Amino acid sequence: MKVIRSKDFTAAQAWGSELIAAMDSATVRLHWTDQPYRWHVNDGEEVFAVMDGVVDMHYRIAGNEQVATLHAGDLFFAGAGDAHCAHPRGAARILVIERAGSD
Repeated sequence: MKVIRSKDFTAAQAWGSELIAAMDSATVRLHWTDQPYRWHVNDGEEVFAVMDGVVDMHYRIAGNEQVATLHAGDLFFAGAGDAHCAHPRGAARILVIERAGSD
């Protein structure tokens, strides 16, 4: 067992993470970032939970870009094949649950 205080977590570089758990075929990671991630499409489902900070989640529906502003406590679900890109406003801590090996 362990207690993780997400507000205290930092990483040496943007999107650095700590593996919290590897369960069956999924991983749970706590990420710290102050930089946008790249546009990507996961090969499986992904749950993205903002623990601290504000993140603008860009995503595409039928080729049209949309943006949802996520605050601490908000969740974003991306299904397999959904294009998305996270843009934090300053430093943010994000819990990501996804298929093991996804990026």
